[in-house]
Amino acid sequence: MESAYSYFSDDIEIIMHALKTIDKAQMDQLIEESEKTIRAGQKIIISGLGKNVSICDKVVGTMLSLGLNACFLHTNSAVHGDMGMIHPGDMVIILTKSGSTAESIYLVDQLEKYKQVNMWLLSFYDNSILADRMEKKLIIHMEHEGDQWNVVPNNSAVLNLIVLQKMVMELAKRLDLSLEKDFKPNHPGGAIGRYLSHER
Repeated sequence: MESAYSYFSDDIEIIMHALKTIDKAQMDQLIEESEKTIRAGQKIIISGLGKNVSICDKVVGTMLSLGLNACFLHTNSAVHGDMGMIHPGDMVIILTKSGSTAESIYLVDQLEKYKQVNMWLLSFYDNSILADRMEKKLIIHMEHEGDQWNVVPNNSAVLNLIVLQKMVMELAKRLDLSLEKDFKPNHPGGAIGRYLSHER
């Protein structure tokens, strides 16, 4: 049977190249500060809008399944009351591909004005409004989105997911989380729940 790999080869190459552009010191710092946030009893809040909403939701879901204190903050809803979930000492990771999205800029303005939080930017351009003003950032250099117009949030969404999921997996290692004590109690349902309910 012929493999369908040819459909994916170009995107895989783009994604692999983009991952290699991530500054290790920035990634290390992101993971280290995530660990400090959780150990201090604070929470990690991931904020995005548009196609990044599902990415944020997935990553937060992974964290919650591990018993980690995490929330999703929709960038639009944030300024209509949802900023109330943010407390001093929390960590807020803001996803915006361009780094110049009006809603994201406004949220950063309000966080700087009203909240004492540790803010991080996850974006794709070295020079943007938020990249130029935010000290803590992780920038991914991506050659192409993978669609015929280089517009559809395709490879950028995949990269955001890969980076944030890796952050969570590294966080789980550093916190020495246990499958039995930390994951199993939060996941009693579905195939995983059935698998974990068997004596292992």
